[in-house]
Amino acid sequence: MVESIPPLREEEGETWLQEAGFAPDLSLMQSLDDAGLYINREISLLEFHQRVIEQAKDPETPVLERLRFLCISSSILDEFFEIRVGALREQVAYGLAKSGPDGLGAKEALEHIRHRVQRLVAEQYRLLNEELLPALEAEGVVLYARDRLSPDQREWIRAYWKSQVMPVLTPLGLDPAHPFPRILNKSLNYLVSVDGKDAFGRKSQFAVIQAPRILPRLIPLPRELCDVPYGFVLLAAVLHEHVDDLFPGMKVRSCDQFRVTRNSDLWIDEEEVSDLLLALKGELPRRHFGNAVRLEISDNCPEDKTTFLLNQFELRSDDLYRVAGPVNLNRLGALYDLVDVPRLKFRPFIPGLPKQVVEGADLFATLRTRDILLHHPYQSFSPVVDFVREAAEDPAVLAIKATVYRTGPRSPLADALLEAARAGKEVTAVIELRARFDEAANIELASRLQEAGAKVVYGIVGYKAHAKMLLVVRREGEELRRYAHLGTGNYNVRTARAYTDFGYLTADPEIGDDVNRLFQQLTGLGRGSKLNRLVQTPFDLHGRLLELIEQESEAARAGREARIDAKMNALIERDIIQALYRASMAGVKIRLVVRGICCLVPGLPGVSDNIRVRSLVGRFLEHHRVFHFHHDGDPVLLCSSADWMPRNFFRRVEVAFPLRGKKNRQRVLREAIDVVFEDNTQAWDMQPDGSYVRACPAPGDPPVRAQDRLLEELSQHPM
Repeated sequence: MVESIPPLREEEGETWLQEAGFAPDLSLMQSLDDAGLYINREISLLEFHQRVIEQAKDPETPVLERLRFLCISSSILDEFFEIRVGALREQVAYGLAKSGPDGLGAKEALEHIRHRVQRLVAEQYRLLNEELLPALEAEGVVLYARDRLSPDQREWIRAYWKSQVMPVLTPLGLDPAHPFPRILNKSLNYLVSVDGKDAFGRKSQFAVIQAPRILPRLIPLPRELCDVPYGFVLLAAVLHEHVDDLFPGMKVRSCDQFRVTRNSDLWIDEEEVSDLLLALKGELPRRHFGNAVRLEISDNCPEDKTTFLLNQFELRSDDLYRVAGPVNLNRLGALYDLVDVPRLKFRPFIPGLPKQVVEGADLFATLRTRDILLHHPYQSFSPVVDFVREAAEDPAVLAIKATVYRTGPRSPLADALLEAARAGKEVTAVIELRARFDEAANIELASRLQEAGAKVVYGIVGYKAHAKMLLVVRREGEELRRYAHLGTGNYNVRTARAYTDFGYLTADPEIGDDVNRLFQQLTGLGRGSKLNRLVQTPFDLHGRLLELIEQESEAARAGREARIDAKMNALIERDIIQALYRASMAGVKIRLVVRGICCLVPGLPGVSDNIRVRSLVGRFLEHHRVFHFHHDGDPVLLCSSADWMPRNFFRRVEVAFPLRGKKNRQRVLREAIDVVFEDNTQAWDMQPDGSYVRACPAPGDPPVRAQDRLLEELSQHPM
């Protein structure tokens, strides 16, 4: 049996959510606007972080995968500080009293975040030091501390230091002529305490060493020097061992690593700039040097150095996080690729192909007879890439239009668009330059496409183009036929192997016409016309969902069957939450799969007792958005690029698309939602207090993992 892993509980029997002020009292609630009916979004997001850490604890997960989950938890916590904490600190700095439906102000939210993150960080390093490193060592993978190095290893490290590390380091002594340097966001640095005078008679208490990003943080040791198959040493250990060489004639008293996290959100007044691309190019370098929001430092760093660093970054003691290990856990993720031991990782698999897709067959001929539904990563992303490649090479294809949000480096899809443009086809790319942390890559791709002759636009001022659409226009006899691809995820080959998403290829004339109108809307001017089949934001989706929810409520009140099933990454928007509460009170059975933030509270008697909320954390990142309504036996099912968040409904261009064919609709409902509610191992049930409890098989029941089941059904046989 797989043991249930409960969420962290705090002293005196109270959950940390109750400490944060969330303890709904139904007797005091006067309306659906009551703050007690909503979870703070930041607090809910940290609950998701906890679920990722719990995955790293799972002893049934291969140990290198557990380490990978730990690194993911570190990476998403970094982004949490860069974006969410950065925004809250700005609200406090500018005296904004803004609060969400939960009623928690920015200052109060920051206080609760600090307490929660301190516990999360302590749990991360306990897990690393007490469980993962010993488990790796048992498998012959050792991260050597300095006190464990043999004489031969020390000699090799000494040579490595002299040849590879020391030549690229530039120690900076701090004095009136050498002020504290600018520190890059999330970079590795060392604060060194020194005694004595240098050759010029200068006496400085501190010096700073900045570790160049070109230096690997994890250094493999030669096999012949280790008593295990895989031996490694951290760059920090190498530097600590030889830091004296950088200060000849002086005494090094201590050397402590530190890392600062900065506010990394970009802000551009789009209505004031004449060229968004040039404005973003100018703004990107500032991301590395935004206002500091967090300082991480080794747990044994002396207080005088800690105070000194906090003052340099204009931070308070509340912003300090002491760690019992490397200040950037994410760097340990390099072990995953450096250690070639298959049993320490998930079994590889070959993504499957639908029966309709025959290798080497004419994809356009196939689409003229049937649609193709793909479920990534269980099924291959190659038909989508082939769709664009065939279009680029086909002389009958006249035009290709695509939205680009995150394509990833060395994208074959981007290469196909470039090939088509160079071949003289009409290529239009709507590139979202403001895709957070992918701005530089998108700017570079925009420039390459323009040089190749493609038409490149950057969407609409004030609205991110987040829709996932491809359109191919092909001459067939005397007619022009449109072929379309719509998806819930990005056109990114790498994430298509790690994120769960649906992709839909179709020659449906109505959908092709809708997609064409949307591209005209994104690239041109004019009032939007009514679409045939698609539903878009910021105009229609929010209202359409409210209408569908209300129809289910009316059916339930009339005694008819009523049901809502929906899956998304985040549920925040208040009007939707209130509509779901009203539906629950009317008797509608509601199942929600919400991977991350969920501000709705399930299971409250008389309000949301007909609502179940589940989150699934597993091998793949749950990413698709699916909305299903019983609709009096004539089901409505939409797949979408949009989460149920204010930004998706009102500040982005998103698309929700229907599927033709009962089998396709049944398949999406089963594979996206039903199977998650059958999972009794990696699914988490949200509780009325906002915490989550991991599902556990009943006595005698076999464990069910939704993602493993879909791998068995949809992929080719595991390798």
